[in-house]
Amino acid sequence: MSKYIFITGGVVSSVGKGISVASIGKILKSRGISVSVQKLDPYLNVDPGTMSPFQHGEVFVTQDGAETDLDLGHYERFIGIELTQASNVTSGQVYSSVIAHERRGDFLGGTIQVVPHVTNEIKRRIRRVAEISQADIVIVEVGGTVGDIEGQPFLEAIRQMRKDEGRDNVLYIHVTFLPHIAATDELKTKPTQHSVNELRRIGVQPDVILCRGDKEISGAIRDKISLFCDVDKEAVISLVTSETIYEVPLLLEDAGLVEFIVRRLGLRAERSNLEEWRAMVAKLKAPKEPVTIGLVGKYVGLRDAYYSVREALCHAALAHNRAVKIEWLDSEQLDGMADDKLRQVQGIIVPGGFGYRGIEGMIKAAQFARKREIPYFGLCLGMHIMVIELGRHVFHTDKVNSTEFDAASAYPVIDLLPEQRGVEEKGGTMRLGTYPCQLVAGTIAARTYGVQVVYERHRHRYEFNNDFRQPLEEAGIVASGLSPDGRLVEITELRDHPWMLGCQFHPEFKSRPDFPHPLFVGFIGAAKETLIEGAQTSLPLN
Repeated sequence: MSKYIFITGGVVSSVGKGISVASIGKILKSRGISVSVQKLDPYLNVDPGTMSPFQHGEVFVTQDGAETDLDLGHYERFIGIELTQASNVTSGQVYSSVIAHERRGDFLGGTIQVVPHVTNEIKRRIRRVAEISQADIVIVEVGGTVGDIEGQPFLEAIRQMRKDEGRDNVLYIHVTFLPHIAATDELKTKPTQHSVNELRRIGVQPDVILCRGDKEISGAIRDKISLFCDVDKEAVISLVTSETIYEVPLLLEDAGLVEFIVRRLGLRAERSNLEEWRAMVAKLKAPKEPVTIGLVGKYVGLRDAYYSVREALCHAALAHNRAVKIEWLDSEQLDGMADDKLRQVQGIIVPGGFGYRGIEGMIKAAQFARKREIPYFGLCLGMHIMVIELGRHVFHTDKVNSTEFDAASAYPVIDLLPEQRGVEEKGGTMRLGTYPCQLVAGTIAARTYGVQVVYERHRHRYEFNNDFRQPLEEAGIVASGLSPDGRLVEITELRDHPWMLGCQFHPEFKSRPDFPHPLFVGFIGAAKETLIEGAQTSLPLN
């Protein structure tokens, strides 16, 4: 039978629950304990797929095609597991299910209430992860901050879980924030006390408190939190802001959190096996020569919109014993000034996105990369941009476009699939999840992957238009990755260019710090050989 760890957050949002969950999963797995993870999101959207990246950040896609919270990316990267649609539950999904049951008459005329009907549905979805994964431990993160009105049904549900499952099978961890008052050089515990009091009012008594802050907590502060929050002193753990997020599992391991969890839940655990992770973190923190990458996007005002891309670049740079320096370039500001901003980078990456805004700046970036022979990597939309830019060069007209941006384009080199035409609902209707891709021998893609078939995650509605495939191939485009039936172009390259490649899928979702994605490794490898304009030699190692 699976046991459960529930993680809540207090005082402020973005306190670091997602990284904490991922880190706890990592250290438990390192002790031979199988783990699965779930995120409960209180918002009423069914999923984040239709939400603006400015509001929600990146939409992470699971292997089975669920559009989910970006925290699932943390879970997969740290723990090394592949999650499913069951691992992200929203209020929208819960209420939709309850109302659907009511409309069918499943409640036999009863009055539908938050307790027990909504909370029962939440608990059913929590237990579903345990049933699917058969994991020893299911870690469940409750999104939002304690005190949020929309989160109350989830807190009530996890309160009931301890009664349902037994006290020895459920553990509560509260992640809180200790503000530092600079004038008096004090860490203040009062917000944590109030947050825990609010949890206790609901009926949830935390077993562990993770104290986030920029300074280590003293023994006196630990004693104070232990006394006022009724938590064992050894379970009050300082979680100081670290140089890299990948160090957090090591901080929790060294603080003795696993021993406490194992003892409280009656688990069998092996000796810690984090040596390779420690070596990776040490290598990550060591001074290294940087590779400068220009990330050209429309959401750079909120960098969480490209979280997985940023991390994948970091993983790939580490594989080359380099650091990555990202120049965040707003594509709306590039039009007309592309040369000035792009000549200072060693590689250009254009990530995914939707809508016309900022497209012309991205096309300028692709043109710069093609003409200057700068390594270019296009992810989904970035591949479309690469094809549009070459099409404009080949056909000598700026009428070349995607029908996403110009429905009446005379040269729609990117277009909807026939089965997508007429689809009006936006949510969950794209090509989502894992699809196979057959690589063409002798291409950059085939050499980079080193295999014949790969499986990658998709999130898009528009595709390469095969009506223009022959003239574009004659002009230099190489279709180096295809669907098994040859109908869909999954990867494009530019012939006679050092490294210009676009892919229809999102390889960033499968990159791990200890297993970087091959395409990112190939891109960084090409970029590190590129001299910044005006530089005579590469930067010296520190």
